[in-house]
Amino acid sequence: MNTFSIAIHGGAGTLVKGMMTSELEAQYKMVLKSAINAGYVVLENGGTSIDAVEKAVVILEDSHLFNAGKGAVFTADETHEMDASIMDGKTLNAGAVSLISGIKNPVSLSRDIMEKSEHVFLAGQGAMQFAKMNGYKIEEDSYFYDEFRHKQWLEIKDTDSFQLDHATKKDSKFGTVGAVACDKDGNIAAATSTGGMTNKKFGRVGDSPMIGAGNYANNKTCAISCTGSGEFFIRGVVAYDVACLMEHKEMSLEEASNEVINKRILEIGGDGGLIAVDAKGNIAMPFNTEGMYRASKSSNGEVDVSIYK
Repeated sequence: MNTFSIAIHGGAGTLVKGMMTSELEAQYKMVLKSAINAGYVVLENGGTSIDAVEKAVVILEDSHLFNAGKGAVFTADETHEMDASIMDGKTLNAGAVSLISGIKNPVSLSRDIMEKSEHVFLAGQGAMQFAKMNGYKIEEDSYFYDEFRHKQWLEIKDTDSFQLDHATKKDSKFGTVGAVACDKDGNIAAATSTGGMTNKKFGRVGDSPMIGAGNYANNKTCAISCTGSGEFFIRGVVAYDVACLMEHKEMSLEEASNEVINKRILEIGGDGGLIAVDAKGNIAMPFNTEGMYRASKSSNGEVDVSIYK
């Protein structure tokens, strides 16, 4: 039987250790454990990697601690605009959604786009129309209200600043959630979901819903979910770049992931991290920031739940 495994992340960046109380750290780790265990149980019971990554990401979206779903940050208009994507490494089928509001679990909507539409990527009003046609409940704004997120926004509203998540510096922090998994059949999948940037304007879209930039899966190489400075991850086509290095330079998952995160993305001015898995169940979780909320679990007995380096 194939080694099966799953990895998740809840954002990378300037996680200032002094600002993290032991109580808050315990809360983060509890949700990470809950998500990783839920996804792992799916794999353990013979479920698919697609089912596992969706299950794990839904739990992260349902927590106010992460910038996705319930914890999505506020835009310049004091609204929430969420993005997500999912990809199946066996078939290369993918679904993605952007600029949606009121949807509790954008990752599930991206899966429905993959499985129930002829398209890969839906956005804005059209995506909302598709959601309603498929029975999605539109949540009240109050569901997404989080006092910490609102304070983040109040500090910079009516300015041209925007803020990536988790940070003290106004432009230095990001929080996205994601999962990658390899199932018992050696099929891999990736899913990513985000609320974007605090105070973002003009319908800004980051890397999370873009196949090849923030999310990618191909059984021949790897499944990747990224978190970081989205503009740079788009320019670097980061998720696909890791897969290319594996395919064309025959690098290992670890080598390719490190090359992209600790060299290539830094060279163009970006920072962040990614989680990766290959069809043998190997996991890599590199990041070039102070921390990345992350967890992994493998059928070979390895378990990890970490925040800092």
